[in-house]
Amino acid sequence: MARFYIIFAILLGFVTVADAQTDRQFVREGNKLFNKQQYDKAEIQYRKAVSKNPSNPQAVYNLGCALMMQNKDSAAVAQYQRAAKLEKNKMRLASVYHNIGVICQNHKMFGEAITAYEQSLRNNPHDNETRYNLALCKKLQKNKKNEDKKQQKKQENNKQQNNKDRNNDKDKDKQKQPQPKEQMSKDNAEQLLNAAIQNEKATQQRLKKAMQKQGPCKSSDKNW
Repeated sequence: MARFYIIFAILLGFVTVADAQTDRQFVREGNKLFNKQQYDKAEIQYRKAVSKNPSNPQAVYNLGCALMMQNKDSAAVAQYQRAAKLEKNKMRLASVYHNIGVICQNHKMFGEAITAYEQSLRNNPHDNETRYNLALCKKLQKNKKNEDKKQQKKQENNKQQNNKDRNNDKDKDKQKQPQPKEQMSKDNAEQLLNAAIQNEKATQQRLKKAMQKQGPCKSSDKNW
């Protein structure tokens, strides 16, 4: 996790210079509230300073710090980017880019964090904190890319396995389906029918001969 301690130290340095008395008063009041960790109230004072003088880079930067401490990261980055366009001092400009890098790093936006840290080091090559964060982000980005590749390969393998399983299920279903019986040919059917008719005729003839041998039934003379 990136360290935030540089924000407070730089913040104190920023408020020593102001383009106008009103800016300085509002910024000073904002700093008092910031030190008490009343970041929402400090934000109000810094906004008043920016309203009095939108070109004051220190007021804009301090506003970004107050927003950052309230986890309003997207709004904080917007103020830091404004401060980067206004600031002429390289040391303070390095701090602006450092804080942008910290926010991006915390959101695992390693590519953007690397760009910001590199920009910070161009303005202050001796900042070891920024250099450490830069090296860490490069390592984390590499690990993330490797993890993404593994995840993508895993998804592709799962997809191929699912397709294979579906094909196997289709083959099993085909095997389970009853196969149509071989139809009897017309000639075979006629032969079987003729054989049945011949058997029936022969049976009737045998029964007729048997009845002729027995003779007619005689009535009994016995009275019942």
